[in-house]
Amino acid sequence: MRLGSPSVPRPAMIRHIVLFTAKDKGDIDKIIDGLSPLTTIPHARRLEVARNRKTDQLGNDIDVVVYGEFDSEVELAAYKAHDLYQASTKRVQPLRDMRFAADYDVPAE
Repeated sequence: MRLGSPSVPRPAMIRHIVLFTAKDKGDIDKIIDGLSPLTTIPHARRLEVARNRKTDQLGNDIDVVVYGEFDSEVELAAYKAHDLYQASTKRVQPLRDMRFAADYDVPAE
């Protein structure tokens, strides 16, 4: 038995989800185009940018979804520090109204 504090298991991955609303619904494609370069950033295990299908019974306010999977906090931080991330943020910020983000750990199976 090891002495000291028990080791905390690392998550198998981190999911990063960002939801956007457009100021002008006519700019949704511009927002998607502005975020699409994020899919080429090498730090993500998987990254998708998509238009919300708006099929929920209760709320369809969200226009654009960014979904990412990262191996670690280090990879997520590197993704956010990447030049393409910074350029995308600068391009999309004037077009969007609201932005909601959530990150959560996915345990190893």
